[in-house]
Amino acid sequence: MGVLAVTGLGAGAFLAPQPAEAYQDVSTPTGVFITVGNPPDGTNVRSGPHSINYGPPIGRLNPGDTAPAIGKTAAGEWIQIQFPAGPNGIGWVYSANVEVSPGFLQIVEPPPTPAPLVTATIDLTLAAAFNIQPTPTRMPTFTPPPPLEIPQYAEENNGGSFGAFGVFILVLGLIGGMGLLMSFIFRK
Repeated sequence: MGVLAVTGLGAGAFLAPQPAEAYQDVSTPTGVFITVGNPPDGTNVRSGPHSINYGPPIGRLNPGDTAPAIGKTAAGEWIQIQFPAGPNGIGWVYSANVEVSPGFLQIVEPPPTPAPLVTATIDLTLAAAFNIQPTPTRMPTFTPPPPLEIPQYAEENNGGSFGAFGVFILVLGLIGGMGLLMSFIFRK
């Protein structure tokens, strides 16, 4: 009986998996994978490659977490990963928040953006506050200016008379001439 027990224990030890083999059964990422590293509080996982168009995050990865990478956007800003909580087991992370292992990532088309659950409507009461009606007034009318009057000057023909001003100028000229003549005479 003892020999049988020792043989059974030896065979069990021989057939039991080795500790190194047992750890290899745990899935390790193969191929290209991402590792969350940049933000200290982790990164959001989204249903599409945009932080607004695809709604709130569908999950979160903590610093040091890894996930298999499937593809990337054309610009390389978002990376598609395998994420069990996501739609069809897929999620998207922002590439600046993760480190990508070396390898080739194909460019994938983003999913269509979801239709909003509630469409924006206009509050008619609020819109009525901005509906400004102009006050009715008379339209301005055109009033033509008065006609332009151009003064007309007629030439007067006095028949060659000097008039009062002509006589006055002549008298002053004679007095000046006499004064000039007197100054030459008494000067010598």
